[in-house]
Amino acid sequence: MPGVGTATVRSAYSIDPFGTLRVVLSLSKDDRGDTHGMANVEDQHTPGTARGSAGTLDRTDHSERSERSGRTDRGTLKARPREDDVPMDPAAFKELLDIYDSSFRNIAEGEVVKGTVLKVTPSEVIVDVGFKSEGVIAVSEFLDENGQVTVEAGDIVDVLLERTEDREGHVVLSREKAEKMKIWDEVEKAYAERKVVIGRVIERIKGGLAVDIGVRAFLPGSQIDVRPVRNLDALRGQELRMRVIKVNKKRGNIVLSRKALLEEENAEKKKHTLETLADGRVLKGVVKNITDYGAFIDLGGIDGLLHITDMSWGRVGHPSEIFKVNDEIDVIVLKYDPATERVSLGHKQLITDPWANVMDRYPVGARVGGKVVSLTDYGAFVELESGVEGLIHVSEMSWSKRVKHPSKILNVGDTVDAMVLGVDPAARRISLGLKQVEANPWHDLAGKYPVGSKIQGKVRNLTEFGAFVEVEEDIDGLIHISDMSWSKRVKHPSEVLKKGDVVDAMVLNIDAENQRLSLGLKQLATDIWDDFFSRRHLGDTIEGKVVRMTNFGAFVELDEGIEGLIHVSEFDESRQAGKGPGAPGSPAAEKIELKVGETYPMKIIKLAPEERKIGLSIRAMKSDEFRADWEQYQESAGDGTATLGDHFKNQ
Repeated sequence: MPGVGTATVRSAYSIDPFGTLRVVLSLSKDDRGDTHGMANVEDQHTPGTARGSAGTLDRTDHSERSERSGRTDRGTLKARPREDDVPMDPAAFKELLDIYDSSFRNIAEGEVVKGTVLKVTPSEVIVDVGFKSEGVIAVSEFLDENGQVTVEAGDIVDVLLERTEDREGHVVLSREKAEKMKIWDEVEKAYAERKVVIGRVIERIKGGLAVDIGVRAFLPGSQIDVRPVRNLDALRGQELRMRVIKVNKKRGNIVLSRKALLEEENAEKKKHTLETLADGRVLKGVVKNITDYGAFIDLGGIDGLLHITDMSWGRVGHPSEIFKVNDEIDVIVLKYDPATERVSLGHKQLITDPWANVMDRYPVGARVGGKVVSLTDYGAFVELESGVEGLIHVSEMSWSKRVKHPSKILNVGDTVDAMVLGVDPAARRISLGLKQVEANPWHDLAGKYPVGSKIQGKVRNLTEFGAFVEVEEDIDGLIHISDMSWSKRVKHPSEVLKKGDVVDAMVLNIDAENQRLSLGLKQLATDIWDDFFSRRHLGDTIEGKVVRMTNFGAFVELDEGIEGLIHVSEFDESRQAGKGPGAPGSPAAEKIELKVGETYPMKIIKLAPEERKIGLSIRAMKSDEFRADWEQYQESAGDGTATLGDHFKNQ
């Protein structure tokens, strides 16, 4: 073009404080002093004007701004010529427009791009992605768990271009969706390459657990572990290593499996463990599960059972008292069956058996201290040391008290002193005595209450055979029913005594070894039997009242409290064998009908003071009368004229 020299185009663009993109193009001629032209292009933030359009190129001078002409299409600029315009080479002008267009990145919606943080305000973050305008993202997408903003001006961030512009002309960006898209890509990659993903358990849901791996994923209950997990809530908040077994990006579904990963890892560990497994081998293991009967220990790909009886030499109520899940412990292989791959483990076998030299530490007669760990109906178990327990039998708890149950004296957790009564290492038994550490009050009883002394006590209890009287605290004596009365036939102690009565009694006997004290009530009164035997002799005639009849005779009351027996042969003469009627020295056979309540004369034919028995006879009375009549007859028959019949007639 005539009169136009070679032009040099220079460009520069910047963003003003209001967010306006300014592109400045400078066009200069050669060094011959040609005039310089300059094009100034501005993309104004004008309210109501759509931002992000093709843009507007304005050419201005120092006096006025020309009218804006519409661009019909990209790269075409219509401008009204001015008088001072310098003609421009078309090629240079085309280069100028290309530079302007290339200043905007060629990005598409739905693409994740990198952007620069321009400004952070309390409510939003302005990000430049190299497009015609900036994007505005809510500041909430840049907050951490503590609510702090994680970016500042100048940081490079990944964002998703959702739309090239909204109603206000801004580029619509999202950092949160960009992060999720990146995570989805990583999840799909992990699924394709069978990589391990790490996630945190969010909550328990139907069928399994919700897990956060950057996006929400589902871990079925059957895929949590190689063994069923009873308490899923216990996993909340834990981080787990898992494998992706199913992914559907369109539906937003991700299914994880921890079981698959564990099985793979266990298979490798198991192979190594089986190569070194043998009876007697000491291994390290992790407590995997606890049951009522023991604990399962993970030895590395294979589980062994540590039974509750092999956990400690001492008493173990439940395995959870010693171990917890995930505890790392040392165990010894007690038995390994390669065919079934069953492993029996022991833990207590790693330490010396405390029963090995127990007799040296706890000799018979030694006084020891321990803690009550268990109570049964028959006694209390006392822990002397870890793994060694002794039994205090209920009979060895008190010298004087009748202990019905150990809980009346001891409680679990009590610390007690006891004496070693016996040791059986083979049976792992130690007999202890609680009462032996105290003085036996029964040994002092004979000195305090000698036999024959009089004591006073309170009737504590009545039984069919007697009454128990409390002599002093926890020491009772027995008044037998036969020692309650000399004269009265006592059928039950309640006829003489009542519970709570205070009575005087005599000490009859003391058996300290068997802890028995015999008392007598009647012994304090005069013995009516001794008085009777001192006044009566054999052959004495006495009157008595029949009180009861039996098939062998009749009991007769001779005095108050004194009874004798008339045998049936002593009042029924028909039972006299070998003696017919009219026999010499015997009257005619007859039977006397005795009646209860009637009084009859009789003769004492037997006295047994030791046995307190009296024998009586009515027949003897008849014999004496016949003998007296016979003697009288013989005396009166001296002349020979008198007959026996005459004798009886004269009577």
